Amino acid sequence: MNLYPLLRRVLFSLDPETAHHVTLKLLKLTEQAGLSSLSRAQSTDKPVTVMGLEFKNPLGLAAGLDKNGDYIDALAALGFGFIEIGTVTPRPQPGNPKPRLFRLPEHQAIINRMGFNNFGIDHLLQQVAQCRYRGILGINIGKNADTPIEQATEDYLIGLRKSYLPASYITINISSPNTKNLRQLQQGDEIKQLLAALKQEQLKLQAEHGKYTPLAVKIAPDLTDEDIRRIADLLLEFGIDGVIATNTTIARDKVQGHPLCNETGGLSGAPVKDSSTAVVKGLAAALNGKLPIIAAGGILSGSDAREKIQAGASLVQVYSGLIYKGPQLLEDILQNL
Repeated sequence: MNLYPLLRRVLFSLDPETAHHVTLKLLKLTEQAGLSSLSRAQSTDKPVTVMGLEFKNPLGLAAGLDKNGDYIDALAALGFGFIEIGTVTPRPQPGNPKPRLFRLPEHQAIINRMGFNNFGIDHLLQQVAQCRYRGILGINIGKNADTPIEQATEDYLIGLRKSYLPASYITINISSPNTKNLRQLQQGDEIKQLLAALKQEQLKLQAEHGKYTPLAVKIAPDLTDEDIRRIADLLLEFGIDGVIATNTTIARDKVQGHPLCNETGGLSGAPVKDSSTAVVKGLAAALNGKLPIIAAGGILSGSDAREKIQAGASLVQVYSGLIYKGPQLLEDILQNL
């Protein structure tokens, strides 16, 4: 029996950020009480190997839902094949002023301008050390808001060094629209310098620890075809292990006329589906199977997830879809893949 539609009515009566925290605490209580089976997907055994890692199934949780790694066990209990936590920065930071999270239910969409609010990487690593989950865990890293863009590489290197051992893979987030100038790192010389430094450090850490932790880069949906081809070439040139497509969009064409349309921030959910899928297709053509693609953006059904796989993705991730559809979304997707 799917109780989420009833629960959603209660949650949607709350401020979105309050509802976010209430939902995670409820999930944690459910898991601690041994009741996770009530909302757990049944079709979870669909193993796939990507980036040299064995995933229990191709459906993951996107970064952003559990920024600090406080709810890993509770979220894993829903049946995900992998969990990605973060985005985490070297130092704690409060993020942008509230309100900074908005629902657009008519469009099954969310606008957020959270701004990498998190307790810092040391807190996240403590949570990872204490969790029982032993599946694939991605750690998504970013730069602090007050770090000048010219010094961003050092922030990413701190994140890489600290998360290298506990992470199954590490995501380099250079595509959030909510940290000033961050998306500049997808352009020109900036991305070359960043990827070169991260790859060099990854190989150094591999030699030091005898463990290879893959690197994935998360990109925006607001890229031209030329941008996509250029980024694909650079990912191959620098030996990056995977690419996540995509982050949230700054476009508003799909939500024109909505009272919240002009709120600044990244738009996620159903309106970003087509642009995200287009980026996946563009990457798949440019990469020609040489690098795996993890698809995120506008997945609200099993058919949406299947569309991403058919476009060229090896794995899919959900976030906004989970807010609108609840845990039943996992079962729907896993039955369709």
